[in-house]
Amino acid sequence: MSVTIPSVEQSVKRTYSQAALERQESLCCPVSYDPKYLKIIPQEVLDRDYGCGDPSQFLRSGDTVLDLGSGGGKICFIAAQVVGAQGRVIGVDMNDDMLALAGGNKAAVAQAMGYDNIEFRKGMIQDLQLDLADTETFLRKNPVTGIAELQALQAHQEIQRRQQPLVADESVDVIVSNCVLNLVRPGDKARLFAEMFRVLRMGGRVAISDIVSDEDVPEDLQNDPQLWSGCISGAWREDAFVEAFERAGFFGIQLAKRDSVPWRTVNGIEFRSVTVVAHKGKQGPCLERNQALIYAGPWKQVVDDDGHVFVRAKRMAVCDKTFRIMTNSDGPYARDIFGIQPRQEVPVADALPFGCKGAAIRNPRQTKGLDYNATTDVSSSCTTDGCC
Repeated sequence: MSVTIPSVEQSVKRTYSQAALERQESLCCPVSYDPKYLKIIPQEVLDRDYGCGDPSQFLRSGDTVLDLGSGGGKICFIAAQVVGAQGRVIGVDMNDDMLALAGGNKAAVAQAMGYDNIEFRKGMIQDLQLDLADTETFLRKNPVTGIAELQALQAHQEIQRRQQPLVADESVDVIVSNCVLNLVRPGDKARLFAEMFRVLRMGGRVAISDIVSDEDVPEDLQNDPQLWSGCISGAWREDAFVEAFERAGFFGIQLAKRDSVPWRTVNGIEFRSVTVVAHKGKQGPCLERNQALIYAGPWKQVVDDDGHVFVRAKRMAVCDKTFRIMTNSDGPYARDIFGIQPRQEVPVADALPFGCKGAAIRNPRQTKGLDYNATTDVSSSCTTDGCC
């Protein structure tokens, strides 16, 4: 018999409520963090941290960060230091005891930093529109005793989602999460990824650490509510986890970290920590502006998330959007790509649609111009021994 939805969620809630009060060794996966960021974090927060990676290392100064399943606040407190006073950190969790632990230590961390850029919000990571604190306030004033009251609650929640979502559309630069996504039940996982995509700004990124399996988790393990709390039952198969980012619309998806040694092995199935980094921003029109990209190697050819084929050392024709994605110095591709702009720029207003499919080699004359006929002198930078 399958585990009912309440039993899974109640098991997770009980486990992590207890873990907020005293350290639970069974939930721990060894992780090394930069010690300079740990100095100002209260010991009770460090003792009750249950992550499996360090997504904070992918943050930059000035970022607005969203931590999904922020727990006791450790990653938020590290992130607050990394992004600095000009940045902002939002932690979302639905467990009252974890929120109390994080909120109770926020002032001490802010005082040590000299600025306060952290806030914690109560919500479900698969529904980042619904403010659970607002729902609780409504329920205290309007208890549900029948269908009419239930409908009133649902109407209130829908208005709140539209007018004051817990996390607004395209409002964060980077999303991090540390060993939490696998706690979401299977029926909500597609919605979870859609919500991450919704709240992330164009050009933003995610850095997600989680536990994955090398084989599909069988039904008997999925039906064990205790294993849900231990990051076993809800683990994605490793390749399926990466594919979930692709289906949600992300690009430049990379296994930035993968533990070679499993964290746990259950019935021969290996469970290990990985960190996935992915980006948002490939959406939009494809325009022809006579640009080209050269893939540097070392592979003979590679294919990106939209099916563009890049052949080593060949000038590949691309649209303006792909050109900008591939040459962005903060993106995932720039170190392997040479960008070639046309000698005469094609204004965006004059650009025609570009057929962004497969592989097309760009003739150099398309970027230089058909009538380009320059001849240059020997470079003045050449030395007297003949070497340039």
